[in-house]
Amino acid sequence: MEMNENAILQFVNLDISFRTNAGVVHAIRGVNLDLQKGETVAIVGESGSGKSVTVKAAVGLLDGNATVNSGQILYRYKGDDGTEKVVDLLAMDKRELRRTINGSRIAMVFQDPMTSLDPTMTIGKQIMEGILLHKKGDKAQAHARALELLQLVGITDAEKRMKNYPHQLSGGMRQRVVIAIALASDPDILICDEPTTALDVTIQARILELIKDVQRRLGLSVIYITHDLGVVAKVADYVNVMYAGKIIEVGNVNEIFYDPKHPYTWGLLAAMPDLETDDDRLASIPGSPPNLLHEPVGDAFAARNAYAMAIDEKIDPPMFKVSDTHYAATWLLHPNAPKVEMPDELKTRIARSRKEAEAYL
Repeated sequence: MEMNENAILQFVNLDISFRTNAGVVHAIRGVNLDLQKGETVAIVGESGSGKSVTVKAAVGLLDGNATVNSGQILYRYKGDDGTEKVVDLLAMDKRELRRTINGSRIAMVFQDPMTSLDPTMTIGKQIMEGILLHKKGDKAQAHARALELLQLVGITDAEKRMKNYPHQLSGGMRQRVVIAIALASDPDILICDEPTTALDVTIQARILELIKDVQRRLGLSVIYITHDLGVVAKVADYVNVMYAGKIIEVGNVNEIFYDPKHPYTWGLLAAMPDLETDDDRLASIPGSPPNLLHEPVGDAFAARNAYAMAIDEKIDPPMFKVSDTHYAATWLLHPNAPKVEMPDELKTRIARSRKEAEAYL
Protein backbone atom coordinates (compact mmCIF):
# COMPACT_ATOMS: atom_id res chain seq x y z
CA MET A 1 0.00 0.00 0.00
CA GLU A 2 1.35 3.40 -1.01
CA MET A 3 1.55 6.06 1.69
CA ASN A 4 2.96 9.57 1.68
CA GLU A 5 6.58 9.27 2.75
CA ASN A 6 6.37 10.99 6.15
CA ALA A 7 2.77 10.14 7.06
CA ILE A 8 1.94 7.96 10.05
CA LEU A 9 -1.83 8.07 9.35
CA GLN A 10 -3.45 8.87 6.01
CA PHE A 11 -7.13 9.16 5.04
CA VAL A 12 -7.54 8.56 1.30
CA ASN A 13 -10.84 9.53 -0.42
CA LEU A 14 -12.88 8.40 2.59
CA ASP A 15 -16.59 8.20 1.76
CA ILE A 16 -19.22 7.17 4.35
CA SER A 17 -23.03 7.03 4.36
CA PHE A 18 -25.56 6.33 7.12
CA ARG A 19 -28.89 4.56 6.67
CA THR A 20 -31.66 6.36 8.57
CA ASN A 21 -35.45 6.11 8.71
CA ALA A 22 -35.59 9.22 6.53
CA GLY A 23 -33.16 7.84 3.92
CA VAL A 24 -29.42 7.63 3.27
CA VAL A 25 -27.25 10.46 4.66
CA HIS A 26 -24.01 10.93 2.70
CA ALA A 27 -22.05 12.18 5.72
CA ILE A 28 -18.40 11.94 4.56
CA ARG A 29 -17.75 12.84 0.92
CA GLY A 30 -14.17 12.13 -0.12
CA VAL A 31 -11.96 13.15 2.81
CA ASN A 32 -8.17 13.26 2.32
CA LEU A 33 -6.00 13.99 5.35
CA ASP A 34 -2.40 13.32 6.44
CA LEU A 35 -0.89 13.11 9.93
CA GLN A 36 2.88 13.05 10.28
CA LYS A 37 5.01 11.74 13.15
CA GLY A 38 5.08 14.15 16.10
CA GLU A 39 2.76 16.78 14.59
CA THR A 40 -0.65 18.07 15.64
CA VAL A 41 -3.45 18.26 13.08
CA ALA A 42 -6.77 19.95 13.88
CA ILE A 43 -10.07 19.24 12.14
CA VAL A 44 -12.39 22.20 12.62
CA GLY A 45 -15.93 22.96 11.55
CA GLU A 46 -19.53 23.35 12.68
CA SER A 47 -21.41 20.57 14.47
CA GLY A 48 -22.51 17.93 11.98
CA SER A 49 -19.74 18.65 9.48
CA GLY A 50 -18.32 15.11 9.83
CA LYS A 51 -15.29 15.70 12.07
CA SER A 52 -15.94 12.96 14.62
CA VAL A 53 -17.25 10.44 12.08
CA THR A 54 -14.00 10.77 10.12
CA VAL A 55 -11.76 9.81 13.04
CA LYS A 56 -14.16 7.22 14.48
CA ALA A 57 -13.79 5.34 11.20
CA ALA A 58 -10.08 4.94 12.00
CA VAL A 59 -10.75 3.20 15.31
CA GLY A 60 -13.73 1.09 14.25
CA LEU A 61 -16.28 3.07 16.24
CA LEU A 62 -18.78 3.80 13.47
CA ASP A 63 -22.42 3.08 14.29
CA GLY A 64 -24.03 -0.07 12.89
CA ASN A 65 -26.00 1.87 10.28
CA ALA A 66 -22.79 3.25 8.68
CA THR A 67 -21.48 2.09 5.32
CA VAL A 68 -17.97 2.86 4.11
CA ASN A 69 -18.58 3.36 0.38
CA SER A 70 -14.92 3.79 -0.59
CA GLY A 71 -11.52 4.95 0.58
CA GLN A 72 -8.68 3.83 2.79
CA ILE A 73 -7.26 4.77 6.19
CA LEU A 74 -3.59 3.83 6.04
CA TYR A 75 -1.55 3.48 9.24
CA ARG A 76 2.23 3.05 9.39
CA TYR A 77 3.81 1.47 12.48
CA LYS A 78 6.65 -0.71 13.67
CA GLY A 79 5.65 -4.30 14.30
CA ASP A 80 6.80 -6.39 17.25
CA ASP A 81 9.61 -7.73 15.06
CA GLY A 82 10.89 -4.17 14.44
CA THR A 83 9.91 -4.02 10.76
CA GLU A 84 7.79 -1.20 9.35
CA LYS A 85 4.25 -2.16 8.42
CA VAL A 86 1.42 -0.35 6.63
CA VAL A 87 -2.18 -1.49 7.15
CA ASP A 88 -5.54 -0.26 5.89
CA LEU A 89 -7.56 0.13 9.09
CA LEU A 90 -10.83 -0.12 7.15
CA ALA A 91 -9.86 -3.53 5.78
CA MET A 92 -9.07 -5.00 9.20
CA ASP A 93 -11.43 -7.30 11.06
CA LYS A 94 -13.05 -5.29 13.88
CA ARG A 95 -11.90 -7.71 16.58
CA GLU A 96 -8.34 -7.62 15.26
CA LEU A 97 -8.49 -3.80 15.06
CA ARG A 98 -9.56 -3.55 18.70
CA ARG A 99 -7.02 -6.12 19.85
CA THR A 100 -3.94 -4.80 18.03
CA ILE A 101 -4.59 -1.11 17.21
CA ASN A 102 -7.23 0.51 19.43
CA GLY A 103 -5.79 1.72 22.71
CA SER A 104 -2.40 0.12 22.15
CA ARG A 105 -1.39 2.16 19.06
CA ILE A 106 -4.19 4.68 18.44
CA ALA A 107 -5.96 6.05 21.53
CA MET A 108 -8.93 8.40 21.81
CA VAL A 109 -9.90 11.05 24.38
CA PHE A 110 -13.61 11.94 24.30
CA GLN A 111 -15.22 15.24 25.27
CA ASP A 112 -17.18 14.17 28.35
CA PRO A 113 -15.05 12.26 30.88
CA MET A 114 -18.13 11.12 32.85
CA THR A 115 -19.36 9.09 29.88
CA SER A 116 -15.85 7.68 29.29
CA LEU A 117 -15.31 6.46 32.86
CA ASP A 118 -17.08 3.57 34.59
CA PRO A 119 -18.78 4.99 37.72
CA THR A 120 -18.60 1.60 39.47
CA MET A 121 -14.83 1.13 39.17
CA THR A 122 -12.00 2.92 40.95
CA ILE A 123 -9.71 5.17 38.92
CA GLY A 124 -6.74 2.87 39.52
CA LYS A 125 -8.61 -0.21 38.30
CA GLN A 126 -9.71 1.56 35.10
CA ILE A 127 -6.15 2.64 34.22
CA MET A 128 -4.72 -0.79 35.09
CA GLU A 129 -7.32 -2.55 32.93
CA GLY A 130 -5.83 -1.18 29.68
CA ILE A 131 -2.27 -1.87 30.80
CA LEU A 132 -3.05 -5.50 31.65
CA LEU A 133 -4.96 -5.97 28.38
CA HIS A 134 -2.38 -4.53 25.99
CA LYS A 135 0.93 -4.65 27.86
CA LYS A 136 0.44 -7.88 29.82
CA GLY A 137 2.66 -8.09 32.94
CA ASP A 138 1.36 -8.63 36.50
CA LYS A 139 -0.87 -6.47 38.69
CA ALA A 140 2.04 -4.99 40.63
CA GLN A 141 3.65 -3.72 37.41
CA ALA A 142 0.30 -2.38 36.19
CA HIS A 143 -0.26 -0.60 39.52
CA ALA A 144 3.18 1.02 39.34
CA ARG A 145 2.55 2.11 35.73
CA ALA A 146 -0.87 3.54 36.64
CA LEU A 147 0.70 5.64 39.42
CA GLU A 148 3.33 6.85 36.98
CA LEU A 149 0.65 7.88 34.46
CA LEU A 150 -1.39 9.79 37.06
CA GLN A 151 1.75 11.71 37.98
CA LEU A 152 2.51 12.31 34.28
CA VAL A 153 -0.90 13.97 33.78
CA GLY A 154 -0.39 16.18 36.83
CA ILE A 155 -2.55 14.49 39.46
CA THR A 156 -1.07 14.93 42.93
CA ASP A 157 -1.37 12.33 45.68
CA ALA A 158 -1.69 9.66 42.99
CA GLU A 159 -1.81 6.73 45.43
CA LYS A 160 -4.90 8.19 47.11
CA ARG A 161 -6.57 9.01 43.77
CA MET A 162 -6.12 5.41 42.59
CA LYS A 163 -8.76 4.42 45.18
CA ASN A 164 -11.23 7.18 44.22
CA TYR A 165 -14.31 6.73 42.05
CA PRO A 166 -14.99 9.16 39.13
CA HIS A 167 -17.71 11.09 41.02
CA GLN A 168 -15.17 11.97 43.72
CA LEU A 169 -13.02 13.95 41.25
CA SER A 170 -13.54 17.36 39.64
CA GLY A 171 -14.21 17.66 35.89
CA GLY A 172 -10.63 18.68 35.18
CA MET A 173 -9.22 15.75 37.18
CA ARG A 174 -11.56 13.31 35.44
CA GLN A 175 -10.33 14.53 32.06
CA ARG A 176 -6.73 14.04 33.22
CA VAL A 177 -7.63 10.47 34.21
CA VAL A 178 -9.15 9.86 30.75
CA ILE A 179 -5.88 11.10 29.20
CA ALA A 180 -3.90 8.79 31.52
CA ILE A 181 -6.05 5.83 30.37
CA ALA A 182 -5.45 6.80 26.72
CA LEU A 183 -1.69 6.86 27.34
CA ALA A 184 -1.65 3.57 29.27
CA SER A 185 -0.47 1.47 26.34
CA ASP A 186 2.06 3.93 24.86
CA PRO A 187 0.13 4.79 21.66
CA ASP A 188 1.68 6.45 18.60
CA ILE A 189 -1.42 8.56 17.93
CA LEU A 190 -3.74 10.40 20.31
CA ILE A 191 -7.13 11.50 18.94
CA CYS A 192 -8.76 14.22 21.05
CA ASP A 193 -12.46 14.69 20.28
CA GLU A 194 -13.47 18.06 21.81
CA PRO A 195 -11.39 17.25 24.93
CA THR A 196 -12.15 20.54 26.72
CA THR A 197 -15.81 21.19 25.83
CA ALA A 198 -17.23 20.21 29.24
CA LEU A 199 -14.63 22.23 31.19
CA ASP A 200 -14.45 25.85 32.28
CA VAL A 201 -11.99 28.17 30.55
CA THR A 202 -9.13 28.02 33.10
CA ILE A 203 -9.27 24.21 33.25
CA GLN A 204 -9.45 24.09 29.42
CA ALA A 205 -6.14 25.94 29.19
CA ARG A 206 -4.50 23.55 31.66
CA ILE A 207 -5.73 20.44 29.80
CA LEU A 208 -4.45 21.82 26.46
CA GLU A 209 -1.06 22.56 28.01
CA LEU A 210 -1.02 19.10 29.56
CA ILE A 211 -1.66 17.40 26.20
CA LYS A 212 1.06 19.52 24.53
CA ASP A 213 3.51 18.68 27.32
CA VAL A 214 2.76 14.93 27.13
CA GLN A 215 3.07 15.07 23.34
CA ARG A 216 6.53 16.64 23.59
CA ARG A 217 7.71 14.13 26.17
CA LEU A 218 6.40 11.03 24.42
CA GLY A 219 6.71 12.09 20.75
CA LEU A 220 3.01 11.54 20.07
CA SER A 221 1.13 12.51 16.92
CA VAL A 222 -2.16 14.22 17.82
CA ILE A 223 -5.45 14.85 16.01
CA TYR A 224 -7.76 17.45 17.54
CA ILE A 225 -11.46 17.53 16.68
CA THR A 226 -12.96 20.89 17.62
CA HIS A 227 -15.28 23.71 16.61
CA ASP A 228 -13.26 26.17 18.72
CA LEU A 229 -10.70 28.09 16.66
CA GLY A 230 -9.19 29.42 19.90
CA VAL A 231 -8.17 25.84 20.75
CA VAL A 232 -6.82 25.34 17.22
CA ALA A 233 -4.61 28.44 17.49
CA LYS A 234 -3.05 27.11 20.71
CA VAL A 235 -2.30 23.54 19.67
CA ALA A 236 -2.23 22.89 15.91
CA ASP A 237 0.59 22.63 13.37
CA TYR A 238 -1.85 22.04 10.50
CA VAL A 239 -5.56 22.81 10.21
CA ASN A 240 -8.24 21.06 8.13
CA VAL A 241 -11.45 23.08 7.78
CA MET A 242 -14.42 20.76 7.24
CA TYR A 243 -17.85 21.56 5.83
CA ALA A 244 -20.71 19.21 4.87
CA GLY A 245 -18.54 16.09 4.93
CA LYS A 246 -15.60 17.54 2.98
CA ILE A 247 -12.34 19.24 3.84
CA ILE A 248 -12.63 22.59 2.08
CA GLU A 249 -9.40 24.27 3.23
CA VAL A 250 -6.14 22.92 4.61
CA GLY A 251 -2.94 24.69 5.59
CA ASN A 252 -0.50 25.29 8.40
CA VAL A 253 -1.82 27.25 11.35
CA ASN A 254 -0.39 30.59 10.13
CA GLU A 255 -1.88 30.16 6.64
CA ILE A 256 -5.35 29.41 7.99
CA PHE A 257 -5.36 32.18 10.60
CA TYR A 258 -3.48 34.92 8.70
CA ASP A 259 -4.17 34.15 5.03
CA PRO A 260 -7.43 32.16 4.76
CA LYS A 261 -8.85 31.74 1.25
CA HIS A 262 -12.25 30.07 1.65
CA PRO A 263 -15.31 32.24 2.48
CA TYR A 264 -16.38 29.63 5.05
CA THR A 265 -13.04 29.98 6.87
CA TRP A 266 -13.52 33.77 6.73
CA GLY A 267 -16.88 33.28 8.42
CA LEU A 268 -15.47 31.03 11.15
CA LEU A 269 -12.66 33.48 11.93
CA ALA A 270 -15.01 36.48 11.90
CA ALA A 271 -17.31 34.69 14.39
CA MET A 272 -14.52 34.33 16.99
CA PRO A 273 -14.99 36.66 19.99
CA ASP A 274 -12.57 39.62 19.93
CA LEU A 275 -12.22 42.13 22.77
CA GLU A 276 -10.89 44.83 20.45
CA THR A 277 -13.60 44.79 17.78
CA ASP A 278 -15.63 47.97 17.15
CA ASP A 279 -18.83 45.97 16.64
CA ASP A 280 -20.70 44.94 19.80
CA ARG A 281 -22.30 41.98 18.01
CA LEU A 282 -20.67 38.68 17.03
CA ALA A 283 -20.51 37.99 13.32
CA SER A 284 -22.27 34.84 12.12
CA ILE A 285 -22.49 32.79 8.94
CA PRO A 286 -26.04 33.15 7.56
CA GLY A 287 -28.18 30.08 6.94
CA SER A 288 -27.56 26.47 7.96
CA PRO A 289 -25.41 23.61 6.67
CA PRO A 290 -27.09 21.54 3.92
CA ASN A 291 -29.15 18.46 4.70
CA LEU A 292 -27.00 15.61 3.40
CA LEU A 293 -30.09 13.43 2.96
CA HIS A 294 -30.37 15.46 -0.24
CA GLU A 295 -26.80 15.94 -1.41
CA PRO A 296 -26.31 19.44 -2.84
CA VAL A 297 -25.36 19.94 -6.49
CA GLY A 298 -22.23 22.05 -6.87
CA ASP A 299 -20.55 23.71 -3.90
CA ALA A 300 -22.30 22.74 -0.64
CA PHE A 301 -21.49 26.18 0.81
CA ALA A 302 -22.97 28.13 -2.14
CA ALA A 303 -26.32 28.92 -0.47
CA ARG A 304 -24.53 30.61 2.47
CA ASN A 305 -21.75 32.21 0.44
CA ALA A 306 -22.08 35.95 -0.24
CA TYR A 307 -19.40 35.57 -2.95
CA ALA A 308 -21.00 32.58 -4.76
CA MET A 309 -20.91 32.57 -8.57
CA ALA A 310 -23.09 30.75 -11.11
CA ILE A 311 -20.58 27.88 -11.34
CA ASP A 312 -20.96 27.22 -7.59
CA GLU A 313 -24.53 26.09 -8.20
CA LYS A 314 -23.42 23.54 -10.80
CA ILE A 315 -19.94 22.15 -10.11
CA ASP A 316 -18.22 21.34 -6.81
CA PRO A 317 -14.85 23.17 -6.79
CA PRO A 318 -11.62 21.16 -6.68
CA MET A 319 -8.81 21.93 -4.24
CA PHE A 320 -6.82 24.87 -5.64
CA LYS A 321 -3.17 25.14 -4.61
CA VAL A 322 -2.22 28.33 -2.74
CA SER A 323 1.19 27.09 -1.55
CA ASP A 324 2.90 23.73 -1.01
CA THR A 325 1.02 23.38 2.29
CA HIS A 326 -2.11 25.46 1.63
CA TYR A 327 -5.11 24.38 -0.50
CA ALA A 328 -8.72 25.59 -0.66
CA ALA A 329 -11.81 24.34 -2.51
CA THR A 330 -13.34 27.58 -3.77
CA TRP A 331 -13.94 28.80 -7.33
CA LEU A 332 -12.70 32.23 -6.15
CA LEU A 333 -9.17 30.84 -6.61
CA HIS A 334 -9.73 30.00 -10.29
CA PRO A 335 -7.59 32.24 -12.56
CA ASN A 336 -10.73 33.48 -14.36
CA ALA A 337 -12.69 34.30 -11.18
CA PRO A 338 -13.30 37.93 -10.19
CA LYS A 339 -10.87 39.29 -7.61
CA VAL A 340 -12.50 39.00 -4.18
CA GLU A 341 -10.79 39.75 -0.89
CA MET A 342 -11.81 38.90 2.67
CA PRO A 343 -14.00 41.49 4.48
CA ASP A 344 -12.18 44.58 5.81
CA GLU A 345 -13.23 43.87 9.41
CA LEU A 346 -11.62 40.42 9.21
CA LYS A 347 -8.46 41.93 7.68
CA THR A 348 -8.26 44.32 10.62
CA ARG A 349 -8.74 41.52 13.13
CA ILE A 350 -6.08 39.35 11.47
CA ALA A 351 -3.60 42.24 11.45
CA ARG A 352 -4.32 42.84 15.15
CA SER A 353 -3.93 39.17 16.11
CA ARG A 354 -0.70 38.90 14.12
CA LYS A 355 0.67 41.91 15.98
CA GLU A 356 -0.36 40.41 19.33
CA ALA A 357 1.24 37.07 18.45
CA GLU A 358 4.52 38.76 17.45
CA ALA A 359 4.56 40.75 20.70
CA TYR A 360 3.87 37.58 22.70
CA LEU A 361 6.64 35.63 20.96
